[in-house]
Formats: sequence, structure tokens, C-alpha cells
Amino acid sequence: MLSKKLFWLISRTALAAYARMPIFGSLRGSLGVMRDGDTFLVIDRNDGRGVSFPGGIQLPWETAEETLVREVREETGLDVIKCVARLRYYSTVDVPVNITVFDMEACGEMRDSWEGTPRWLCVSDVRRSLIASQLPIIAEE
Repeated sequence: MLSKKLFWLISRTALAAYARMPIFGSLRGSLGVMRDGDTFLVIDRNDGRGVSFPGGIQLPWETAEETLVREVREETGLDVIKCVARLRYYSTVDVPVNITVFDMEACGEMRDSWEGTPRWLCVSDVRRSLIASQLPIIAEE
């Protein structure tokens, strides 16, 4: 419970600060889209902002694919076994960020993380609760 509250505090503070003063310029991020029939794997975020596709901010020494693999493992416990770049876009909704979106396949056993709980949602539920910066990902669904 403490780690969830800590994530809420860190996430909200970092977003607010970087939105006002992006000292490193545009960030880079990677997100993974994993589909099972009519449902999508998302993270029900512990910061209260809704759901998001698994992924996160790229470290300076990482490729987009390496970021995806690391973030999916951290957030879901799953290991990415295949990923194909699907879309790249720029967002300033939260912070300035260039986002690479991958279609992915993963295996393993899902688990919660301090960032949130992985779950499968249908596209209508994803649309209702997806964080605004990721809406372009499901625009064509």
C-alpha cells in the first residue's frame, strides 16, 4: 500500500514539474499493445490517472525496443517475445514526448507492480479510461 501511495506522489509531482520545465527537452517513450481477441492489456495506474498501455520513458542508453522489454517486465511481470513498431507520434498532453508504439506478444505470469495492476479490457472500456496522451493509439480501433 505504501508503494502505491509513493508512486502516486512521484508520478503526479514529476508530471507537473516536467510539464512546466522540460529541462531535457522532449522525452522518448515506448508503449506495447497486446491484444487477445477484443481485449487489450493495460495497466490500471496507481496514480489515479486511469489506464495506460504498458511502457514508459526511454533511458538515454536504451533503444525503443529495449525500453519496451524493460518496462513491460517491470509493470506486468511478462517477458516480451516479439515486438513490431506500429506507430510513432509526438504528444504534449502531459509532457513533451516522442512515443514509439509496438504491437507485441509476451509470455509469463502477470503480476502487479508499484505502478499499477495489469488487466485485460475491451476497447470501449479502454477508450473511457485511457490516459489522454495515449488516445492516438486506439483512434483506429
